[in-house]
Amino acid sequence: MLAQNGTISGNIVLESKEPATHVLVFIKAINKSTFTDENGAFVLKSVPFGKHQLETSTLEAENSVQNVELERATLQVNFTLKNRDSEELKEVIITTKSEKQKIERQGFAVNVIETKVAGLRNLQTNELLDRTAGVRIRQNGGLGSEVQYNINGLSGNAVRIFIDGIPISTYGTSFDLNSIPPSMIERIEVFKGVVPGYLSDDSLGGAINIVLKKTFRNNFNISASYGSFNTAQTSFSGLYRLDKSGLTFKASGFLNYSDNDYEVWGKNVYNILPNGQLDYVRAKRFNDMFRSLGTVVEVGFTDVKWADNFFIGVTTADSYKQIQHGTFMTTPYKGRFSESDATLLNLTYNKKDIFTQGLDFTFQGIYGKRNRVVNDTVKWNYNWYGEKSVDLNGNPIIRPLGAQQGAPTITNIERKVSSMRTGLSYAINDNHKILLNHLYSGVDRTDDDVMKSVLERNFLGTRNLSKNISSLSYEFTAFQNRVRTTLFGKYYQQNIERMNPTVQVINGVSTRVEDVVSSKVNDNGYGMAISYTVIPQVIILASAEKSIRLPNENEVFGDVGDNISENPNIRPEISKNYNLGAKLGNFNFKNHQFSFAVNGFIRNVTDRIGTPVQTSLNSNVQTLPFVNQGNTKSKGFDVEFNYNFKRNLNFIVNVSKFDLTTKDSYGIKYDIPNEPFFTTNASLQYGLKNVLNQNSQLNLYYHFMFVDTFSYIRKLYSNTSGTDFFDIPQQYLHDFGMSYVFPSKKYIISFDAKNIFNNQVFDNMAVQKPGRAFYLKFNYVINNF
Repeated sequence: MLAQNGTISGNIVLESKEPATHVLVFIKAINKSTFTDENGAFVLKSVPFGKHQLETSTLEAENSVQNVELERATLQVNFTLKNRDSEELKEVIITTKSEKQKIERQGFAVNVIETKVAGLRNLQTNELLDRTAGVRIRQNGGLGSEVQYNINGLSGNAVRIFIDGIPISTYGTSFDLNSIPPSMIERIEVFKGVVPGYLSDDSLGGAINIVLKKTFRNNFNISASYGSFNTAQTSFSGLYRLDKSGLTFKASGFLNYSDNDYEVWGKNVYNILPNGQLDYVRAKRFNDMFRSLGTVVEVGFTDVKWADNFFIGVTTADSYKQIQHGTFMTTPYKGRFSESDATLLNLTYNKKDIFTQGLDFTFQGIYGKRNRVVNDTVKWNYNWYGEKSVDLNGNPIIRPLGAQQGAPTITNIERKVSSMRTGLSYAINDNHKILLNHLYSGVDRTDDDVMKSVLERNFLGTRNLSKNISSLSYEFTAFQNRVRTTLFGKYYQQNIERMNPTVQVINGVSTRVEDVVSSKVNDNGYGMAISYTVIPQVIILASAEKSIRLPNENEVFGDVGDNISENPNIRPEISKNYNLGAKLGNFNFKNHQFSFAVNGFIRNVTDRIGTPVQTSLNSNVQTLPFVNQGNTKSKGFDVEFNYNFKRNLNFIVNVSKFDLTTKDSYGIKYDIPNEPFFTTNASLQYGLKNVLNQNSQLNLYYHFMFVDTFSYIRKLYSNTSGTDFFDIPQQYLHDFGMSYVFPSKKYIISFDAKNIFNNQVFDNMAVQKPGRAFYLKFNYVINNF
């Protein structure tokens, strides 16, 4: 008979009644530990029934010991810590590692972003990622526009995004990272190049895993912000648990809106006058409004005998996005827009020590429908003032094919999607662990176009794609945990089928003929990660992987809403990834604390997937397919330095540099265009306590970003005279912010000024991003009601 386990949770405060944050809470006899969160709350799971000594350790207060007895599934323990004398601080050493430190010391090239501070501010999740060493976020405009993620030179779909281990692509375009406020996120894990087996997906260049908060304390959080470009964002999250039965209710939601009517100017923003001359203008975007909303409602049980977590839920999302232009900014659109919605059922179950001690099981399943409509029926040509273009006779000009981008269309893309992730791990002992993971995902897609004739609509095709990815990992530690090693293998399998019905005349008779393109892929990958602790403050990290990236649905079948045309013959891309780095710190000297991290990398990619390399700017080309560009190589490094003074002042600076090159059919080596090769971020934060009121806190923030110049077309010859027109100039971005936490800790108000010098900022194909903007945000938090 298995021993009964339960959960010990509670809240810890200081004598000043402030929450005791980042306090180490542990039961030494059973090797269980955790840290308190920003509200002073802690949770210790899988604690055996019986008597225990609950101990605490922190720099701010004296250590304490609480004698507790766990006799039922949950036990609530609240207590106050006595403030520590300043002289005592010199003698305090805490050796237990946070979750962030544990992940970053496993051998993988990984950054863990904690969201405690960002949750109080007007920051998007993508902005947090963009400030991380080795990561660059590429966005085609303002809120709601298409986003690509670049990690160490590999970008687009080579980088996979997960929400709690489930690929975010399952949720569709109406549910993206900017739709998830940082206040709902526990941490963000950024894996560079080499991806652990438990994220069993075809991640070629890296992975970003969003870990949502999973506290089991009753709580409610709501935030609302408003700012420039008529941008409004609201989000809420809440949880209520019945202690006796473990029945738990969770809900969260968001609403985002923006007109995105920011000003644009420069060499790609011009009106064509009736006489054909170009009139360069400063104008506001006029067809770029974005709205999205979504909810997640779940009911289940937590911390019961048969499950640590069991939830059944429904996720709904809806979005509306006007489309201002195509791939390039040269031709503004009016009246073109897309609408998306999704309804998904989800099931989550996990249990530690499910049949025997050390055996853990997890399952997450999603099934539902996603729909997308792209509407483009307006036939007139428009200039950047939103006015119809006219010819020399004053007559409105009609678009060449009758709509803003090609022929008139009201395209409906309906998808049935499913995803299942299963994980099983077994800890043989403290030094050896085996993990088995499997991910299945499938898409059944049907395309329809209302603007086509009845006959044409009866000949609409079908698109089906499914993939299975399995991984087996072995983790072991040696030499008193100084060496940590992970070995893993992955198996990839994908089926693709595209059917387009056509009419052919056979023996004088019109006959329906199905044009079918299908492919099957079976391949395998493998890798390893190792870390060596020289001394507690010096760790050497190395990792390598042969990874496979299977083409996704849009790359195969296209998507008119994202300006992508189809390519059913596209091949998978393969990469051999290598990382070598080190983490130094934390080093403490009186009131000073600092750390340093560096990582060097090489990525050798075969059959890289991307859009065709541009050698000139053709404003008539507004859609592009994905193709196999050939073999590429990315090599470079990223470094980060972190400094703290008295835990009030925090300074972080990071630098990322890489080269991404390929060769053409003549063997001539050249840089892949439209990639920023050198970026720098610097952030400064200062906290002031007891401002205006006792137990309040004022936080001041400053952030600087530099992006070096890069070209968005290939430069064909060594003589590059005249190609400067296609260069993106050096970019300097300055942001400032402040937040004020009221004494009750329930109310938080913040202000952010972004791009305060109104500099031009670009990402893809010289598409300009928002200029100077101001935002105000209000947070309200209730805990333990």
